Amino acid sequence: MIEYKKVFIDTAPVVYFLQGNELYFEKTRNILRNLRKMGITLISSDITIAEYLVMPYRENNLLLTNALERFIRLAEIKIIHTSENIARNAARIRAEYKGFKAIDAFQLATALESDCDLFLTNDKQLRQFSGITCLTIDDYYLNNI
Repeated sequence: MIEYKKVFIDTAPVVYFLQGNELYFEKTRNILRNLRKMGITLISSDITIAEYLVMPYRENNLLLTNALERFIRLAEIKIIHTSENIARNAARIRAEYKGFKAIDAFQLATALESDCDLFLTNDKQLRQFSGITCLTIDDYYLNNI
């Protein structure tokens, strides 16, 4: 098992966990539980909050809105806010990885700025990024649990 000190949690694992995704809820729950047990610092960003809240706001679902706040607090996830430096690094990432979306580049730049060892996502395309180890939920689950 690889040792991680800080893990960036991308939006997809948050959505899967909080909305009980049929395919990924159990895996995500087990991963998050194990990371917390090992004392690993969990990091995410204000972009994760913005991406996650679209559907709960659209559906006026207060339970899912409140679930995010509880999740961040109980899992002790440190939320990093975007900055000019993160924006510049996101632009550099997009310049090098032409197929990356701006939102993904911001997430990756935030993980780098936070000195994360791992970027946990479910976007297979991001595995090609060389600045940080990027694993999908399935990759992580198969190799670390």
